[in-house]
Amino acid sequence: MKDIHDYTGGGAGQSTTTIDAVVSPVGPLKVLSKVEMAKLLDASQSGLYTLFRSCALAVLNSGNYLDDGKELLERYKDFSIKVLQEERGIKLDVRGAPASAFVDGKMIRGISEHLFAVLRDVLYASAEIQHNPKFDLSTPEGTTDAVFHMLRNADILFSGVEPRMVVCWGGHSISREEYDYTKDVGYQLGLRGLDICTGCGPGAMKGPMKGATIGHAKQRIAGGRYLGITEPGIIAAEAPNPIVNQLAILPDIEKRLEAFVRTGHGIVVFPGGAGTAEEIFYLLGILLHPDNRDIPFPLILTGPADSADYFERINEFLGATLGEEAQQRYQIIVDDPAQVARAMQEGMQHVRDFRRHTGDAYYFNWQLKINPEFQRPFQPTHANMSALELHKNQAPHDLAANLRRAFSGIVAGNVKDEGIRAIEQHGHFEIHGDPSIMKPVDELLASFVAQNRMKLPGKTYHPCYKIV
Repeated sequence: MKDIHDYTGGGAGQSTTTIDAVVSPVGPLKVLSKVEMAKLLDASQSGLYTLFRSCALAVLNSGNYLDDGKELLERYKDFSIKVLQEERGIKLDVRGAPASAFVDGKMIRGISEHLFAVLRDVLYASAEIQHNPKFDLSTPEGTTDAVFHMLRNADILFSGVEPRMVVCWGGHSISREEYDYTKDVGYQLGLRGLDICTGCGPGAMKGPMKGATIGHAKQRIAGGRYLGITEPGIIAAEAPNPIVNQLAILPDIEKRLEAFVRTGHGIVVFPGGAGTAEEIFYLLGILLHPDNRDIPFPLILTGPADSADYFERINEFLGATLGEEAQQRYQIIVDDPAQVARAMQEGMQHVRDFRRHTGDAYYFNWQLKINPEFQRPFQPTHANMSALELHKNQAPHDLAANLRRAFSGIVAGNVKDEGIRAIEQHGHFEIHGDPSIMKPVDELLASFVAQNRMKLPGKTYHPCYKIV
């Protein structure tokens, strides 16, 4: 069954073509329990169905980048998705879905795989993780165990494979030159047999994967991994790009970030905005903890020649806020993709030797200590943003945790449906702190705005914060 129709939405005069269809599952998830069916069949539920619907719509809209969760939901306000239980398994009945997800009325296979990955992960988190006494999410060990089980259920973890997963972070709104550079780096990584993991969206999340596919093809490497890790609040702004062949949806941004550092063996950071700054603070905050001082974790900041000033500003900002020790945990390589790949390959060797010597798994970094401050979900309400402790009278890793929360709130107010609505209702977030910290924060954010790193090209950026 498939029906195609047009309606006008998402702005005056903008035509959006949609399709109604029944889709068969792709992947291992072909049956559901009665309890799972009951949760998903009831469209009136404000919890699981709403979550599944918004994530599914984002996946179906892949390639039509909006970077605005609220706009996406409003543009396809008639979209619905229902699970059909049949004798031989399940099917999905989608109505009002973006037509770009189909070719000649048939859903593109990659998008279908991502759609059923959403169903798998949303159901697993709801049925097996949340409110399950087996996982004490109030403790670091319980949270890490939950992240491990979610990744294992998503078939992300492979034993017997030596370290080769490179996590690439960077902005969804970058220049063409920067995007081409991310492809060049991905190509060099692919030539050396390294796999790619990103936030799975456009820009610096797509480029490395695209480059790596060519590198892998030239080396005749079959089964290259292009892992995308996301979470419900951000997926509309960073819908999975078509190259992602493994997708995992974690319940919140904190578990998503932990999944990156537990599964990745090294990280490359390209130019980006507030979200990239959040990721940098997350990782440096963990690496600065005394218990992690001797754990090898290669971290490289890189971009084309025109990005040299960007990284100089980032380096100065990290020095001014977290100090020289933080600056020693990364290296900056400008305009040299091959050197980035060589340095990462060398770092991978150190990771391999360390894991082998200590008996740690190659597929999951169990030894990395992550404090509760980096695991506890942060709700970016106006009150919580105003109450952040942004002063230097604390350990650098604690300051990093609070700075991470500040940038996380700015991301929420910028692209997430819930955050955008909160700003519309209550006005700007107010961020308080010591002048020695807030001045660099203000200058860094201003530079992101001036460089158009907060929104996709052609979109008007309206700040969601005030530095007080």
